[in-house]
Amino acid sequence: MKARYVPMDSATADRFRRTGLDDGGGSFRRVTAEQPVYPCRQCLRRANPGEQLLLGSYHLELPKGAYWTPSPVFVHLEECEGFHGENEPEILFGPPLSIRAYDADHQMIYPLTDLAHGKEALALVERAFADSKTSYVNIHTAQFGCFLCRAERG
Repeated sequence: MKARYVPMDSATADRFRRTGLDDGGGSFRRVTAEQPVYPCRQCLRRANPGEQLLLGSYHLELPKGAYWTPSPVFVHLEECEGFHGENEPEILFGPPLSIRAYDADHQMIYPLTDLAHGKEALALVERAFADSKTSYVNIHTAQFGCFLCRAERG
């Protein structure tokens, strides 16, 4: 089953840029990309060397309840276009990913939650959506636990 990948909404990214405050009430830290490893959560692409980003805390929209957690995120300092693609975003191809499946009650579905790289991670997303209990999937970096994006049924 084809998934649709959902970035951080533009209103949140714009608020971060405008106020300089993250969801935890702290100030964003400015970071200059030295190599293409800083993934912007709005456009879902890695920053090019020399691009400036903001680093701060983001309070995820989903899941609600016991599995909710804040996450560090990067967003481009300059306005960028939110991801609107039919294909998988480039930030899913790189470091190991944590694929976390949730049901409609925002409970993690443990047997459908795992770690993988690139195409293997995409296969885990497809596997999660093959199960009718899966409502959505959150994708995080496995090593640092940072939220990258949400996947929904396509």
